[in-house]
Amino acid sequence: MSKLIPVLTLALAAPAMAAPAAATAAKADLLPFKATEKTLANGLKVIVVPTGFPNIVSLQIPVQTGSRNEVEPGKSGFAHFFEHMMFRGTKDYPPEKYQDIITRAGARQNAYTSDDLTNYYTTFAKEDLDTVLKVEADRFQHLSYGEDVFKTESRAVLGEYNKNSANPMSKLFEVMRDAAFEKHTYKHTTMGFIKDIEDMPNQYAYSKVFFDRWYRPERTTIIVAGDVEPDKAIAMVEKYWSKWQRGSYKAEVPVEPAPKGAIYKHVPWATPTLPLVTVAFRAPAFSDKTKEQAALSMLLSLSFGRTSPLFKRLVQDEQKVDQLFDSTPNRVDPTLAMVGARVKKGDDAIYVRDAILQTIAKARTEAVSEKTLAEAKSALKYGVIRSLDNTEQIAGTLASFVHFNRSYGTINNYYRVLDSLTPADLLAAGSKYLTDDAMVVTTLSHSTLPADIATLPKLASFEPKPGNGKIDVLVQKSALPQIRYKLLFSAGSAHDPAGKEGLAALTAAMVASAGSTDRKIDEIAKAFFPMAGSFSEQTDKEMTTFTGSIHKDNWTAFNEIALPMLLSPGFRQEDFRRLKDAQKNALQTDLKDNNEEELGKERLQTNVFAGSGYGHAVLGTSKGLDSITLDDVKNFWKSAYTRGAVRVGISGDVSDEMTATLKQALAKLPDGAGLPATAAPVGKMPNGLEVEIIEKNTRATAISFGLPLSVTRSHPDFPALWMVKTWLGEHRSSSALLYQRIRELRGMNYGDYAYTEAFPRGMFQFFPNPNLGRKAQLFEVWIRPVAPENGHFALRIALSELDKALSQGMSKEQFETTRGYLMKNVFVMTSTQDQQLGYALDSQWYNTPEFTRLMRDGLSKLTVEDVNAAMKKHLSAKNLSVVMITKDAAGLKEKLVSDAPSPIKYDGNKPKEVLDEDQVIGNLKLNIRPEAVKITPAAQVFAE
Repeated sequence: MSKLIPVLTLALAAPAMAAPAAATAAKADLLPFKATEKTLANGLKVIVVPTGFPNIVSLQIPVQTGSRNEVEPGKSGFAHFFEHMMFRGTKDYPPEKYQDIITRAGARQNAYTSDDLTNYYTTFAKEDLDTVLKVEADRFQHLSYGEDVFKTESRAVLGEYNKNSANPMSKLFEVMRDAAFEKHTYKHTTMGFIKDIEDMPNQYAYSKVFFDRWYRPERTTIIVAGDVEPDKAIAMVEKYWSKWQRGSYKAEVPVEPAPKGAIYKHVPWATPTLPLVTVAFRAPAFSDKTKEQAALSMLLSLSFGRTSPLFKRLVQDEQKVDQLFDSTPNRVDPTLAMVGARVKKGDDAIYVRDAILQTIAKARTEAVSEKTLAEAKSALKYGVIRSLDNTEQIAGTLASFVHFNRSYGTINNYYRVLDSLTPADLLAAGSKYLTDDAMVVTTLSHSTLPADIATLPKLASFEPKPGNGKIDVLVQKSALPQIRYKLLFSAGSAHDPAGKEGLAALTAAMVASAGSTDRKIDEIAKAFFPMAGSFSEQTDKEMTTFTGSIHKDNWTAFNEIALPMLLSPGFRQEDFRRLKDAQKNALQTDLKDNNEEELGKERLQTNVFAGSGYGHAVLGTSKGLDSITLDDVKNFWKSAYTRGAVRVGISGDVSDEMTATLKQALAKLPDGAGLPATAAPVGKMPNGLEVEIIEKNTRATAISFGLPLSVTRSHPDFPALWMVKTWLGEHRSSSALLYQRIRELRGMNYGDYAYTEAFPRGMFQFFPNPNLGRKAQLFEVWIRPVAPENGHFALRIALSELDKALSQGMSKEQFETTRGYLMKNVFVMTSTQDQQLGYALDSQWYNTPEFTRLMRDGLSKLTVEDVNAAMKKHLSAKNLSVVMITKDAAGLKEKLVSDAPSPIKYDGNKPKEVLDEDQVIGNLKLNIRPEAVKITPAAQVFAE
């Protein structure tokens, strides 16, 4: 769902070229920001928001161009395609020069495309605002690319489609929207139709037309948020953006006709996965003035959210599904509202579908209570404050609302609409939009579902039923009213007993997601809802962290509910079954079956550290999870979560009384030092290239390789290796070496990155979570999925680039650029409340200085000779453990052991020097021994 974020009241927008109007806070507003707005003569809108957070500026540029604008047949996907092309540079700032400027600003940058907008965002040090506005203005006004570059990028977009192909939910959404819409462009997803994506290399001329039509100032807003002075910021925008010319193109998006009856669609899935059942309806367009869309969104959230009776019934009590979710997106035109579930057994698909329909029928006829609605509004209010704890989040949230009317006031108006909702409003929206004729039911499964699933019952056929020692505390005091505390225990998967792999993670889940002796988890969820409180867990190799987050107004009430979950867990058998199944599904379905990239990285970790406590996934093994009993969980909890094993941190507008009450509560933990300390695991250093090929029915080939490292944050070479991984392959950065050589120049995949610290779930986030401390690490290179015919070449080029990096080392210029980036970026990667508190506890665990000081001091003392020496000392391009995931495992093995040539073909023309280099790389001898290549069927991975 879109975040419903209340901010400030907006004064009337100033006319073109008039003096800026400042929006002042009104009593109804939640946040004390003052926004300044101005519309330039060319139609460009400027919004400046000083946030009070020092040093950082976030620039967001939402353009009113999304897949909705793709009105011509055969041309879907171009809005998303230009999200890519906008990083291809201009005549004055070609890609390498542009990226150099962004790097020197210590920035993290990205973009996204949705149905209605494309948003470009950059977060950087405040002193670089003028420079960043200048180069951004240049690329929006003077984007330049040739046909060969266009064709290369079109293949990268196809690679992104292929990357998503392992996710069943993505395919289900694609089929659901295609079925639901007849004429409107919401018929296709943001990625576009696959036939159009495959034809993109032939659409160079049209790409120029698309850009000329839609990238115009009257469709664009510049949001500058952070440590800024409004007058100066607006002057900078006027300096660089005022000559951008208005456009004149207008296109009518086809109006979707009224639905003509219920629709059912099924998606057969080639590989094992849990069945999905979704029920969708036509939903109204976004409005910050009328109530219908806000009312329908609130109604479905109350009916299917974590506090709903149906969630308790299907997820907790009957345990027939492990996920239940709803979505009513904010869209410019009427869209789809959707409810979905992931079903554990295919035989229950009809039962789950009918349970959803029964709840919908009730929502159409029975009003929610005033109390329930009031609690939902309260949760919304405090959830807003909890989420906006850094400049980038504030700016990004504004961008998601500003694009509708190019107005700062939209977000405030929408919140006021939400706050005005009554039970009658929700009932009216349900009655109007949740109808049989507008219903679209979509299922997905590997195995055959019951035949009757295709016969859709009428909503009227469902009768609604009523819902039935001494503890030291690290304090980081700030003005934020949101209080966050972390309880870090030295207990992780490295402590799992042999044959009980997964016990640490399951025990943590039983604490955070299974209630206390006094309250079941559904009661706790309902109690947390109006106060927007959360109590969550994270388990890694060496540590488990519990995080509580609550507004200071609700501190006492929250902890009366949250802390007993740790101090006196419920340990109910039904919760144990539910969470054990969820963990098995996370291991077998989410990781192994549906995510080749994370699977490859996780498998590399376990291969390198085989035989040690790090030799299995944190989630465990299938056999290990099967053997765990509830008594095992109880015993682990009693031994692991003790006073002597916990580190405590708290942040926000913390009072001495809050700290004292937290310490008093934690004093009730069992006495003792906790679990025995683990020895630092010794990874297996490969002898040459040792390859495991995981045989899996997949469209692409995923590659990860690496070797063990003894270098952690407490090691003197840590800053040097941090520089090396940034230079080689900074995560999600397009300026690093591997990305430039493999993805940017050759368009082989979606990205290529390097790591010297573990980064679980890296494909889902920019920065690693804190509290992942380990006693040994892994140097890892992650090659995102490539076409199977290019798998051998991809491995060769990655190894070739690594070998050149090791032999030639960093240049002085590369060293200075990388160090300058990291000296600033260390503040960006630790900017949120959660990151700052988590990194501080990690520094205690590693016994090192505070992380930003550790890194800046270490980086400032380095020389290029130090970095190159550390690289050669700790890394290798010859002795590596490799994991490859592909469909034709036998064929790939034959190519590897025979050292057969691996030519690569391009859609567009490439310079001769690139083709000559490809010839050399394609014939590179890897000298892989046949006995060093092992094929493992995917079904056997993490089995035991």
